[in-house]
Amino acid sequence: MVRSGPGPGETVLIQTGWGFSRSLRPQTAAPENGSAMRILNVAGARPNFMKIAPIMRAFDEAPGFSASIVHTGQHYDDQMSKVFFDDLEIPTPSVNLEVGSGERLAQIERIAERFDPVVRRERPDAVLVVGDVNSTVACATVARSHGVAVIHVEAGLRSFDMDMPEEVNRIETDRLSDLLFVTEPSGMTNLAAEKVPGKAFLVGNVMIDTLVRHLDKARARRVHERLDLEARGFIVGTFHRPSNVDAKLRLENVVSIVEHAARQRPVVLPLHPRTRASLTNHGLEARLTGNPDIRVVDPLGYLDFVSLIDQACAVVTDSGGIQEETTFLRVPCVTMRDNTERPITVEVGSNVLAGTEPKEVTAAIDDALAGVGKGEVPDLWDGRAAGRIIEVLMQECGPMAL
Repeated sequence: MVRSGPGPGETVLIQTGWGFSRSLRPQTAAPENGSAMRILNVAGARPNFMKIAPIMRAFDEAPGFSASIVHTGQHYDDQMSKVFFDDLEIPTPSVNLEVGSGERLAQIERIAERFDPVVRRERPDAVLVVGDVNSTVACATVARSHGVAVIHVEAGLRSFDMDMPEEVNRIETDRLSDLLFVTEPSGMTNLAAEKVPGKAFLVGNVMIDTLVRHLDKARARRVHERLDLEARGFIVGTFHRPSNVDAKLRLENVVSIVEHAARQRPVVLPLHPRTRASLTNHGLEARLTGNPDIRVVDPLGYLDFVSLIDQACAVVTDSGGIQEETTFLRVPCVTMRDNTERPITVEVGSNVLAGTEPKEVTAAIDDALAGVGKGEVPDLWDGRAAGRIIEVLMQECGPMAL
């Protein structure tokens, strides 16, 4: 690893874990910090915003970095995007690619086409991507094609289900990355087994950084009271995965599960746009909206949603990130999936992987309501993961980040 400061026209190398190296462009002068490492931070979809917020804050508080946000516009309306920037105090993006929605491959191609000129113009030293959405893999691919270092936050997670688009995105992004920041031990094991050429670091979970920072503010919202619900007396449900909501038979299973839950406790159901459209198309929406024990609501902003799940007696979901949030909050979580890329939430947390069959899922809901389960917080999920990322960047990049 080159640790001497770059002179005019010189390059700096980052030496990665298995001998792979990437040339970084010389640093551009920053008027306040002198020689600063220029990093483009990519955010495109709702799951990204909670991860990018603490990272941007950590960059802002550390010397030696010039960090900006590129919003791909994968999620673009107020409920799925703007409200998160407002709630989480995320800086205004310097660029919005405005790609909109679309099928996976078409969307990835459109993101790449629009991100390419940004990289050419900005000449960053690194591109930082988070999570596993289409924006993540598209922008990592473009950065790699220009010889720009790739930093992947939330690397190494695996569901081992190649039918999940997110799994494909995760694997491809990790293979493209120079520095990989990992949330839980399984991620380190997976990256080592795959002989991913980048250098991996177990730093904790930036999603939890955001949760810790905003939890008091979220609790003050008291959303359950606005919905006339008693604390710890209701269930929250969220469903959006194509495998659960696109086909009519699978969607009928979801509706049946929600109806079962509503016979035990009132259910709040924030409806993802994809799920609402599918319910309407298959003529199933009335079974939910016509049930007095089911509150169907629009997607919630971050603070309102945390307020709600924090006071729930259980959560039923097919989401990835919610498994992490409920684990930290020690709220029982029933995950309607056959696999999870976050096994630590099952191993030590409050999450139960229930499969997708109604009989199995409803039994898990009944167990959760009866108090069956455990709930510990994983190591390093302490609200300081972003700070550890900055420490690693300063160590790995030497004086160019000082």
